[in-house]
Amino acid sequence: MDRQLSLDVKACARGLGFDLVGITTADPLPEDGARMAQWVAAGMHGEMDYMSRHMPTAAHPAHVAAGARSIVVVGLAYHWDASEPPSGSLRGRISSYARGTDYHAVMERKLADLSRFLIGRGAGLARYYVDTGPLLDRAVAHRAGLGWFGKNTMLITKAGYGSYVFLGEVLTDLELQPDQPAEGSCGRCRLCLDQCPTGAIVAPFVVDARRCISYLTIELRGWIPRELRPLMQTWVFGCDVCQDVCPHNGLVRQGIHQEFAPRKDVAFPDLVELLHIDEVTYQERFRHSAIKRAKRQGLRRNAAVALGNLRDARAVPSLARALDDDDPLIRGHAAWALGRIADPQAAGVLRARLARESNPPVREEIEFALAGSP
Repeated sequence: MDRQLSLDVKACARGLGFDLVGITTADPLPEDGARMAQWVAAGMHGEMDYMSRHMPTAAHPAHVAAGARSIVVVGLAYHWDASEPPSGSLRGRISSYARGTDYHAVMERKLADLSRFLIGRGAGLARYYVDTGPLLDRAVAHRAGLGWFGKNTMLITKAGYGSYVFLGEVLTDLELQPDQPAEGSCGRCRLCLDQCPTGAIVAPFVVDARRCISYLTIELRGWIPRELRPLMQTWVFGCDVCQDVCPHNGLVRQGIHQEFAPRKDVAFPDLVELLHIDEVTYQERFRHSAIKRAKRQGLRRNAAVALGNLRDARAVPSLARALDDDDPLIRGHAAWALGRIADPQAAGVLRARLARESNPPVREEIEFALAGSP
């Protein structure tokens, strides 16, 4: 086990701009694998089928990359302050991790350089991932000493970065000196459980993705469960509540990497504009952005829900126009939003649309909306 080489690898990672770096073995993660299996068996992964597909290998790094003996784990801090939108504006919220350049591109460039360094030092294997492979990245990061698990299942890192950190790994056949697992505790604190808007953190260290706003706005395709829509506030991509209320994130360092600085009109998008965004504008605005994971349809659907939760009559004309959209998913969520606003004009629009709506799920949404309208 080469101690000097391990130190050199860490120095290289820091020289590439990574804020955190640790090393662990490629040994199995049996306890973490068992927890994942229980979570998937309970159906808490929702429609994320890749979770069940990855389960057989996720806790076995050496199965992910044959011949792997060590894992170099890195972290990149991303938190930036973003000024709040004007009070009373029809604007939504984007999770802080997606307000700048897509972290995959930023991390992958640096990890490619780190992999080349390892190959230059004798590695025959140097395969890297940024939450794109079948690997339990937070479990690996914990074992490599980067941080410990909070009750919201986020990895809480040391050195003043809190949980606002992107993780990446390089699996290599070099035998490097491993670090000790990180230690830490939430103590008796349960702020993340108590303040999660949808109650998605069903127990300490257990998140039911089916209720999580991040899942609902990004991973879920199709109809958002009606009972959860009023709880989603104005989030249109992701959610930061469980991180924002965490005491360990109270004094995190901000604005470290320019790539993650909030883009103009991204942190708090105009919901009316987002609801009607066309394909060309969507592609241009969100180029090199993680937000594209939600797809244009998903963002438009989420904008309708956010407008419904604002319950502002100024949104009625925009939502009324969305009732004539070609996409039934947009029509249905716009109908729900009009019902939430409960304005006489909104009710008239809904009745007019019901008379000519042929899609059964959309008709059901309109009828539900009218049942609560004046």
